[in-house]
Amino acid sequence: MVQKIRMNITEIRIKLINKEDSRIKAIASMTIDSCFVVHDIKVLEKEDGFIVSMPSKKNNNTGKFSDIVHPINTETREAINNAVIEAYKKELENAKNTAE
Repeated sequence: MVQKIRMNITEIRIKLINKEDSRIKAIASMTIDSCFVVHDIKVLEKEDGFIVSMPSKKNNNTGKFSDIVHPINTETREAINNAVIEAYKKELENAKNTAE
């Protein structure tokens, strides 16, 4: 029997990437329900804002990348995207305030 549960993001840790020529602006780790963690979530800068890229690996046969973990519905994807981008912006602001 499959049990439906609601996921709670209990922590997001952000490591800022300070390379001006890189689209990758941060690497995040997200803890779910204080018991499951996903590492290597990327925050990427695009022309119209930021996007979140889930951890992926390269297929040696095709050369293509595929997600190792990912949300399976739009509601969960949006919740993760919003939470990670919000945490990124807060960490960026904290870094600016610390530098001043």
